[in-house]
Amino acid sequence: MALLGRIILLVSAGFVIFVGIKLSQLSTVPPVPKLENEWWSSGVQSEIDTSIRPFKINVSQEVIKDLQHRLNNARSFTPSLEGIQQQYGMNSALLSEIIQFWKTDYDWAKREKWLNQYPQYKTNIQGLDIHFIRVKPSNVEGKKVLPLLLLHGWPGSVREFYGVVPKLTVPQKEYDFVFELVIPSLPGYGFSEGASKPGLGVAQMAVIFKNLMERVGFDKYYIQGGDWGAMIVTVMSILYPDKIMGMHSNMCNADSPLATLKLVLGSFYPPAVVDKEFEDRVYPLSTVLFQNILMLEMGYLHIQATKPDTVGVGLNDSPVGLAAYIIEKFTTWTNSEWKNRADGGLKEKYSYTDLLDNVMIYWVTNSITTSVRLYAESMSKAMFALGLSNQPVLVPSACARFPHELVYQPDSILSLKYKYLVHTSDLKDGGHFAAFEVPDLWAKDVWVAIEKMERFRQKHK
Repeated sequence: MALLGRIILLVSAGFVIFVGIKLSQLSTVPPVPKLENEWWSSGVQSEIDTSIRPFKINVSQEVIKDLQHRLNNARSFTPSLEGIQQQYGMNSALLSEIIQFWKTDYDWAKREKWLNQYPQYKTNIQGLDIHFIRVKPSNVEGKKVLPLLLLHGWPGSVREFYGVVPKLTVPQKEYDFVFELVIPSLPGYGFSEGASKPGLGVAQMAVIFKNLMERVGFDKYYIQGGDWGAMIVTVMSILYPDKIMGMHSNMCNADSPLATLKLVLGSFYPPAVVDKEFEDRVYPLSTVLFQNILMLEMGYLHIQATKPDTVGVGLNDSPVGLAAYIIEKFTTWTNSEWKNRADGGLKEKYSYTDLLDNVMIYWVTNSITTSVRLYAESMSKAMFALGLSNQPVLVPSACARFPHELVYQPDSILSLKYKYLVHTSDLKDGGHFAAFEVPDLWAKDVWVAIEKMERFRQKHK
């Protein structure tokens, strides 16, 4: 019995040592990768015009006439199944209503003028003409002006931020600062040129936007993003901590092996990971992740990560197909329960004009294919080899959690990635397109978060 006890003790000690080694390996931080200023235009690198050129949206009548022709001559829609709302994708009755509105009530001339209300520019970064909006604050009255870079994702555009611009650039009496905004279109999205060479993923876009901010004249600045923008601002914080004053994200994500392990272990005792109030958004892990997210909402991701150019052909050729593909995401990603509604819930947060503004930005720029390539470029072996998942974010960080976002991660998981997590919030309304859906809530969270970051920076000078 004494021998058996010693064997058990030795085996137990060995297991503890093994687990300790594995945990140590999981928490080991690799060197921060150094990315070069790659050339993304066609051919070999050449001299570029580094000027910042004023830009206005000015779509030719030829493009608009072609669009009307395609809308008027679209084939009839396949009727949706009886008793089905949006569960199979966009319901044909809802799509017919939106397309009819597009043909008869949507006025591009007025919308183009409206979209041009803020100053816009283009400048060439690493061979690509990058489009951006820049809005300076009004009536500064002695307040600090903080530069803030806002980054959108897919299937969004700069249109998502139009509603928050006045909420950030008008001084608020309770804060001693106000924002100057830089809002670019991601490369290959809207009015920003797409790459001619493979490899332009989120890490490489982080380099482009660092260079853009330098071109505009900012050496240090705050950053904010959702969707792909959230991933890009996280990478910027990793690569350029000396330039990033702080980051705010409405889609924070910790995906390191250690974070994944903690999530899995939490299945056995959820209170160790997440507050009871939000437990059903994380556990049971298999149901939340595989049934609710991967099976119902991520089919598009696999297509775009593997065959972006194929799916791009149909979307680029048919405005009706493009509208259905994009607007469907504004149903289920705003609120997953809206798939059970005949109207998709769309008018609760948007107007058809709002949604078609966003679709039009893709259509008139012929950019849907170049936009979806970001999935393939960001889910490649080369991107994973950079080891960014294991890299901590070492700048002041804020994570806003909106109740209908696809994935929920509690502070205990996020803090494994964002080491100076000065602010987290659980908002009462909103989903994936938070700035577009609930601009008041989104903007208020940005103000509160950056005030905390400012205090943190003062304390840790």
